[in-house]
Amino acid sequence: MNSPTCFRRAAGLAGLLALTLVAGAADWAQWRGPQRDGVAPGGQKFPEKLAEEPVNVWRVPAGPGLSSPVVAGGRVLAFDAQAGQETLRLLDATDGRELWRAAVDVPFSDSQGPTGPRGTPLIDGDRVYAVSCQGELQCRQLADGKLMWRTRYTTDFGASFVGEKGNTPGAARHGNNAPPVIHGDLLIACAGGTNGASVVAFDKRTGAVRWKSQNDMAGYAAPVVATLAGSPQVIAFTVDGGLGLDVRDGRFLWRFPIKTAFARHAATPVVLGDLVVLGSHQAGLFGLKITPDGDRQEARPAWQSKEAAVNFASPVRVGGQLYGLGPAKDLFCLELADGSLRWQQAGLVTTSADKAWVSLLVVGDRILALTDTGTLVLFAANAEGYQEFGRQQVCGLNWCHPAYADGRLYLRDAKQWLCVELVQP
Repeated sequence: MNSPTCFRRAAGLAGLLALTLVAGAADWAQWRGPQRDGVAPGGQKFPEKLAEEPVNVWRVPAGPGLSSPVVAGGRVLAFDAQAGQETLRLLDATDGRELWRAAVDVPFSDSQGPTGPRGTPLIDGDRVYAVSCQGELQCRQLADGKLMWRTRYTTDFGASFVGEKGNTPGAARHGNNAPPVIHGDLLIACAGGTNGASVVAFDKRTGAVRWKSQNDMAGYAAPVVATLAGSPQVIAFTVDGGLGLDVRDGRFLWRFPIKTAFARHAATPVVLGDLVVLGSHQAGLFGLKITPDGDRQEARPAWQSKEAAVNFASPVRVGGQLYGLGPAKDLFCLELADGSLRWQQAGLVTTSADKAWVSLLVVGDRILALTDTGTLVLFAANAEGYQEFGRQQVCGLNWCHPAYADGRLYLRDAKQWLCVELVQP
């Protein structure tokens, strides 16, 4: 081991206690934030408007990949390709210094983007978790990157991974994008095994399988945990549609079929009360009402909207409204009670409709939108109409969901990881 590596590992160990003590309200430790809903928690600084030019704090060269950053306790977890490997790197949030790196898996190549990881890692206490495109799930120590346990979806659970061949759908085609979700002492993952291991719950500390359920191949959407009709459950959006499983034991609760070509089911489910919102570019956006049905539950469509058919950009909820990117590359505001559109705004996204993307982050009473061309826009979370509070060019082409932590935005494009100051200290 060379001396710079020793120094980085020592710095990581020394910083663990500080990280554990500092971690709190301003963290963005998983995909789409603390509750996996794109909402930044209160108690931190939010921007009132955007300056014409961004204030760049630091930049770090990025390898290929589409994974988004996560932030906890003054550390940033970056997942990209380095030296021919899908590689986790821990960076100092203050200046971007690399504290450690660990190779996770060999990358693969297809037509959808650069060779590199596509799933976003997560931080939970003193552990980090990451899934490679080919389904290698690893748990490592946050302090120094030491491997604690690992599993592989294909060899351990019978999942398929074949790439762009024939009509292969979902994660088996373009890679495992869905990050696992933490619930108590469980790590719940969409493994995609068709032998009763579509969704698998692990002991997050040891990797032991606590339960597994269903036979669906994995889609691309991240699972979420919520209580619907009185039952705590994990909601998964697989190649076959949406389903709910009892989070305690994996018992089947409900299913709603959604079939599309190649199963491009990528948008993270959104929950309001007993309503679950699922959508794809071909089927449209569905509001599903979950109700008790004996020892199971029933999912009935309360409404469907073709005008708000999201592609692979996840919408966000503020109050009773949903904000997202529609099929005509327009930003929309939709009423969750009945699926009616309140307003639409064109002009934010300029790429082709099949590749159009915007990441949405709720910051107080406003929403940050990062477009696929790297333009950051701040607008009001207001059902009455679109009101903008500035825009700035912060990066290049990307399909990245940034992390927000106390006035700073952490993001990436094809060339770099970067930190931007949105609220002056």
